Amino acid sequence: MSNNRYSVGLIIVAVGIVLLLGKLGVFGFFWGTFWPVFLLAPGLLFHALYFNRTLPSGVLIPGGILVTISILFFLCTLFGWGLMAYLWPGFIFAVAVGLYEFYLFDKHSPRGTLVAALVLAIVSGVLFGMTILFTVGIYFIALVLIAVGAYLIFFNKQRRPW
Repeated sequence: MSNNRYSVGLIIVAVGIVLLLGKLGVFGFFWGTFWPVFLLAPGLLFHALYFNRTLPSGVLIPGGILVTISILFFLCTLFGWGLMAYLWPGFIFAVAVGLYEFYLFDKHSPRGTLVAALVLAIVSGVLFGMTILFTVGIYFIALVLIAVGAYLIFFNKQRRPW
């Protein structure tokens, strides 16, 4: 009976600590920061089960998608969700990663798998480039104009005012 009371006492203390930490907001911080682990874990599990020869190669498609999307979500939880305005083409790229893994590791995958992965990766890259160009590209253009103007002003051989 003494071991039973000891175990019950440990459980009561553990529940009390969990309740106290919950009221102090510790779990809210961890959940708010590390929730993408719940997407990363199944993705890595799919990869592990494939490489252990437990599941067929088709699980690499959702595995690659889940791992890539969890990385996107980790970046957004760490650096702010405003980053999603630039990273949204990553969702298309996630499908390309999954399809490419399937093509790479399955000897009998159809050739169309590689073509689909490449097309999606190119579309994702173009959309990412356009997003960067339209959002921060104006700053780049302004800096180039300033540099060209400064070059014309300071490296003018004739040095005549107007």
